[in-house]
Amino acid sequence: MRNSAPRAALIALPAALLTLVCAGAAPGAAAPPPAPEARAAGAATERSLPGGPAAATPATAPAGAGAGAPRTFDTAPARAALERLLPRHARQFTLVADAAAGSDTFTVSGRAGAVTVRGSTGATLLTGVGWYLQHVAGVDIGWPGDSLGMLPATLPAVPGPVTRSARVAHRYALNDTDDGYSGPYRSFEEHRRQVDLLALHGVNEVFVQIGAEYPYHRALQGFGYSPAELSAWIPGAAHQSWWLLQNLSGFGGPVGDRAMRERARVGGRIADHLRSLGMTPVLPGYFGTVPPEFAARNPGATTVAQGDWAGFDRPDWLDPTSPVFRRLAAAYYAEQRAVFGDSTMYRMSPLHEGGQTGTVDVRAAAGAIQSALHAAHPGALWAVLGWQDDPTAELLAGVDTSKLLVLDGLSDRYNRLDREARWGGTPYAMGSILNFGGHTTIGANTSVWIDRFGAWRAKSGSALVGTAYLPEATGTNPAAFDLFTDLAWEAEPVDQQRWFASFAARRYGRPDARAAAAWEELRKGPYSTSSGLWSESQDSLFTARPSLTATGAAHWSPQSMRYPAGSVRRALDHLLAVAPGLRGSSAYRFDLVDTARQALANHSRVLLPRIKAAYEAKDLPRLRELTGQWGDCEALLDALTGSDPNFLLGGWLDAARAAGGDEAERDRNEYDARSILSVWGRRSTSEGGFLHDYANREWNGLVSELYAPRWRLYFDTLEEALERGAPPREVDWHAFEEEWARRTTDHPAAPVGDPYAAAARVAAMLPAATG
Repeated sequence: MRNSAPRAALIALPAALLTLVCAGAAPGAAAPPPAPEARAAGAATERSLPGGPAAATPATAPAGAGAGAPRTFDTAPARAALERLLPRHARQFTLVADAAAGSDTFTVSGRAGAVTVRGSTGATLLTGVGWYLQHVAGVDIGWPGDSLGMLPATLPAVPGPVTRSARVAHRYALNDTDDGYSGPYRSFEEHRRQVDLLALHGVNEVFVQIGAEYPYHRALQGFGYSPAELSAWIPGAAHQSWWLLQNLSGFGGPVGDRAMRERARVGGRIADHLRSLGMTPVLPGYFGTVPPEFAARNPGATTVAQGDWAGFDRPDWLDPTSPVFRRLAAAYYAEQRAVFGDSTMYRMSPLHEGGQTGTVDVRAAAGAIQSALHAAHPGALWAVLGWQDDPTAELLAGVDTSKLLVLDGLSDRYNRLDREARWGGTPYAMGSILNFGGHTTIGANTSVWIDRFGAWRAKSGSALVGTAYLPEATGTNPAAFDLFTDLAWEAEPVDQQRWFASFAARRYGRPDARAAAAWEELRKGPYSTSSGLWSESQDSLFTARPSLTATGAAHWSPQSMRYPAGSVRRALDHLLAVAPGLRGSSAYRFDLVDTARQALANHSRVLLPRIKAAYEAKDLPRLRELTGQWGDCEALLDALTGSDPNFLLGGWLDAARAAGGDEAERDRNEYDARSILSVWGRRSTSEGGFLHDYANREWNGLVSELYAPRWRLYFDTLEEALERGAPPREVDWHAFEEEWARRTTDHPAAPVGDPYAAAARVAAMLPAATG
């Protein structure tokens, strides 16, 4: 067992909370929020959990979901965010609340060293700052990486006042899976940084998942369940995304009371931070997920077994048309309000990925779900993911669709889409899931985004009212993040080639011919993939479960190259030749490592067929030579990714352990964090559900401790087979991966080595591009 520094001790909580019983609500429902006059405007304050007084919430109404521009707002939260984002230059900006500007509008003006940004919300002020940095100062704050070190001491003047208004009302961000795949054990400061970046890039609606288990844990105690039973039902933090989607329960848990309270406290602070900027915290809604034996413990309740999801037994679904549902929903929303406050937008996807309807009338159930939401939050918007067959015609027929927003996760994946016909004119946001499972692969269907955003908005009877940035994990593909969020704010249609040329210049702080050439190669290659079947690029064979016929690591991802590999190889050469004065930024270092990593990953698809041919030819010397090259590539890959902080397994694991209150909880958290990257779940899930390596990623530590030893063992079986003249011995790969997931070994949480030198070694190892 390794030692891990514990987090700061929790603030002591008072023992009891005076609660009110809402009409029909179960005992235990929280008190209503403070009266408006008791609320304080300004910076978000920490909200007390049940057992203490309610914290103050900002007076400003949330943006989006039909909320107009506030009459007035405090610019202090935006100013504080600006100080965090631009500590050396923040004082050169004057932020002005402009109620007359209209909803989602900013104006940038000013002389050198004195830039004025006027905006309709705190977030819109930050969006104006982001526009200035991009179009006037010529630098980038990406996700990840920035070129702020290239800013001059005195910021440049704005040639003339520029006003921009959002082209769509809803600019939504974060997939339901983001918490699990991007960092289930992140700190408040890390979440806040994410919100600040989203505001800087024009987003106004953000899904808040962390702490979502707490209202369930509180509310269900009034319906026949003990705290211990509920803690065992709730999965570990890395797997909670799929519990909220009604796909699984329990795995990676139990989650202790202390951990739940800490997560809820962080989630509440994030929700308050969003409100303080005039953004909408999108909270999970209640649609009927219940623990086992709910009907037996609650007379009059009807539940439907939801069957199997990828090898897991799904939690039961409480019929939303029953009176028990109304009482439980009221209790849930009251408990949620006590910690997270109110919102105008809630996320729910009933019957996600194959749920069973049983005898439930889906139309009536949908109406009951919306009624319960509106009883707690009148007029709130229900956001539902457009994925597979959802939302169904039956669900849409049962609701007021003017209070529903479809977050289309398939906008750029398939062809011949007619969203107005498919969803009967229901408002929707054009979205993209450009990353599955947190894969480190480069690429996105950016040309498809550009073409469809303009065409779909312009069509007669268009119901497109927003954008939805929906990668399953964030913090990769900074160019894709920048471009997608720009769509909603650019006055003219985006020209893809011109946009990438501009991005290349600001990404490293000033124009450079080789940087421009690198990004032109990347634009033509991985960032110009087409729709038809996929919205992400292929993953690496270095991360795949060993097989001579492996075509991909994740079962549910592309199994072949989606662009000519030469584009990335040439981009690497160009990036290595960027002017030395531009190589010091975190943006350059990340892009160089990421591009070298991708070039090496693409080479795995060249090398493996050669290894297969040598084995089939029974050429043992050649087999050993080629598998030796494979091992050298993996060793270099591990060293390369170890040189940048965004590719480290150590940080991922350290965060999980730091969230534990004792050694047992630290070990449990580490298993939760490791398993999501490898086995994903139990054997039935890993094998029968094909989820092993779903969240594969080329990270330092993950390559050296899991992927490389796995391939080495496999190659050993091939050598033994040729020596014996017999078939290779079989390996229980799930057992191999499960043993790794149960480890508690240390890994560096800070980068080591020179990223430029490592990328140069990759370029020297790989053949020159030919296509």
